[in-house]
Amino acid sequence: MKRILPFLLILLFWSCNDSSVNKDDLRYLNGYWEISEVEFPDGSKKQYAVNTSIDFIKFEDGKGYRKKMQPRFDGTYDTSNDMEDFEVSHTNETIILLYSTELSEWEEKLVQLDSVSFSVINQEGVTYKYKRFEPIKIPQ
Repeated sequence: MKRILPFLLILLFWSCNDSSVNKDDLRYLNGYWEISEVEFPDGSKKQYAVNTSIDFIKFEDGKGYRKKMQPRFDGTYDTSNDMEDFEVSHTNETIILLYSTELSEWEEKLVQLDSVSFSVINQEGVTYKYKRFEPIKIPQ
């Protein structure tokens, strides 16, 4: 019974069709983002004060990609050639990000998006909250 309850809660959440995200707001996905908080299905949370890597998202015409970047103090970024391609699916006013790599496929429901933050929930019920990345400016 303990295993069924979390599954039912996740299924219930995914079946809800109210989304506060407007299709026109998807343009806000473009740019550099850092994770600020992760909320687990049991209600526990993990805060991220400092991130050594950030996400760069490029979105256009219903498709995009996400790359991990490591900011450097000189304002540049280190990265690898690895990226996660995604497509956007609109279902009953719900926006789903469908990811695919050579190794895996998964989806995340976009639950909130504006110019300074966004959040997604994955199929396991884990919510990831992001904020717009602001580089650290060191006076010269």
